[in-house]
Amino acid sequence: MDIFDIISMFGGLAMFLYGMRLMGNGLKEGSSGALKRAMERVTNNHIKSFVLGLGITAVIQSSNATIVITSGLIAAGILTLEQSLGIVIGANLGTTVTGQIVRLLGVEGDGFSVLRFFQPSTLAPLALIFGILLILTGKRKNSEMAGNILLGFGILFTGLMGMTEAVDSISETGIFETLFSTFSDKPALGYLTGVLMSCILQSASASIAILQAFSMSGSMTFSSVYLVLLGIFIGAALTTMLVCSFSSTPDSKRVGMVHMIFNIGKTVVVVALVLILGKAGVLSRLVPHVMSPGSIANINTVFNLVCAVVLFPALNAMKNLSRKIIKDAPAEVSPAAALLDSLSPTFFDTPALALRSCYDLMNRIYDMSVASYRTSMNLLKKYNEEDFKKIYDDEHTIDMLTDATSKYLMQLSPYLKTDNELRIFEEYEKVLPEFERLGDHAMNLAEFAQKLAAGDGAFSATGYAELDVLSQLINEVLSKTGRAFKNRDIAAAREIEPLEEVVDDMVGVINSNHFDRLRTGESSLYAGMIFLDVLIDIERMSDSCSNVGLSIISRVEVKGIQPHEYSHELHHSSEWFNERHMRYHEEYFEKLEQAREKAAAAPAPADADKK
Repeated sequence: MDIFDIISMFGGLAMFLYGMRLMGNGLKEGSSGALKRAMERVTNNHIKSFVLGLGITAVIQSSNATIVITSGLIAAGILTLEQSLGIVIGANLGTTVTGQIVRLLGVEGDGFSVLRFFQPSTLAPLALIFGILLILTGKRKNSEMAGNILLGFGILFTGLMGMTEAVDSISETGIFETLFSTFSDKPALGYLTGVLMSCILQSASASIAILQAFSMSGSMTFSSVYLVLLGIFIGAALTTMLVCSFSSTPDSKRVGMVHMIFNIGKTVVVVALVLILGKAGVLSRLVPHVMSPGSIANINTVFNLVCAVVLFPALNAMKNLSRKIIKDAPAEVSPAAALLDSLSPTFFDTPALALRSCYDLMNRIYDMSVASYRTSMNLLKKYNEEDFKKIYDDEHTIDMLTDATSKYLMQLSPYLKTDNELRIFEEYEKVLPEFERLGDHAMNLAEFAQKLAAGDGAFSATGYAELDVLSQLINEVLSKTGRAFKNRDIAAAREIEPLEEVVDDMVGVINSNHFDRLRTGESSLYAGMIFLDVLIDIERMSDSCSNVGLSIISRVEVKGIQPHEYSHELHHSSEWFNERHMRYHEEYFEKLEQAREKAAAAPAPADADKK
């Protein structure tokens, strides 16, 4: 053994860890949308949530990631602590899949036998070849992601082979034999080694894979390995519990604590079984048995499967114990603060989940802004302080949620990798301030209503009739905008721009009609100035909706073209646009004319618009 063997061993370890990270990130990226949808549908049935946790972890190959994501979903209010219990146990069993993959190191094959294709010396270069081909030549959006998964797989096995080769050279010195015989004599030392190794690598799967590579030296026995395995379980649980402790709600923190309690329970169950079966003589052949990558993978799977069965009935006890350890926060959480819990940093490693949290919160901002607008239009007719206070409070909430979402998007941006994620990010950056502006305009309209009431004024009957029709038009614009964003409805997004043009046309006509009323004395100067301000804010609301629609369209249909360029092209060369604009113009201007005639025929109050 020399220094070069040690360098080779750690170089192989570095390649293995990088390959595992690359493959895991690719798998999480490709499955995160389905992962979140599956988790959202989980019920309080512990068996179903157990299967879900097992399946997700088997795919993304990280129990840490599964449990941390679960913690984030609890913080967001999507899952409950009760629903997460089975996921925790399933994740512990699912993580054993990595060990079963690594056992391929022990596959033997000669000549042209089929088994040779399952040897790492064959799988690694094949994965690297197909991975780089997909990245260089793939044209579909998932090609690069699949290529990264294959590259990670190839790098992982290349690192393992390099580490194994270096271990073979080092094992000739007898270091491993001495080390692991020490673990047999001093089990606490082996247990502590497993804890430290797992904490440093922050992955039980990686730690067990390294143990499997070392087993190729032929110096490991069951008695020297099983406590190291148990230490690895605890070390991984410590890491997960620490990450979950930064969550925003007590229940999201308790997920990490339940994971730790379960792994402590695993230690107790395994040690008790080994002692009992050892005294009964059942393990007489297994204790001195030399471990191989396959036998370590099998023992790891058996430990987790047996403990899952034994400890499954104790899930509620684990939950109750976690509640005693982590107390509920004494202060009440405001509804707005509860909404902010969905913006969890634990989702940064799975950007699809983080973007979905932003999407959910932006929908909430939009709904609050639209509700405030509709209430403010009613205040212009009949003012009451309670509704004004509600709009005022909601406006502060909208501002707070917008600021938090904007900050979260900025923090998320370095984690975005795919073109689709970047396009969604750019769309959200443009749409978010427009949704906030809708709330600002609604607040302005409420303040105009307050001023109107304070001056004991009112608009003329014709003015109110015109505003009713304009409000119907804006409501259709808002409806199309909401449908376009919430449902990714491009057809609805395309309808916004011709409607917005009709809003501009109608505001121009109403504005001209209003100046006629001012000249004839039908409208007072005080109420008349407020009426003009109302028209300005309503028109600006339609402008914001237009910006939203164009951002959605330009992202999906005309990538690379700026919204204003698309708008210019639409206005000047689209027969469809001209046809829709004419149709909406005729529809709403007919309503406007009918409303004006009806208002003119009705007797006006003596003090209407004269104060």
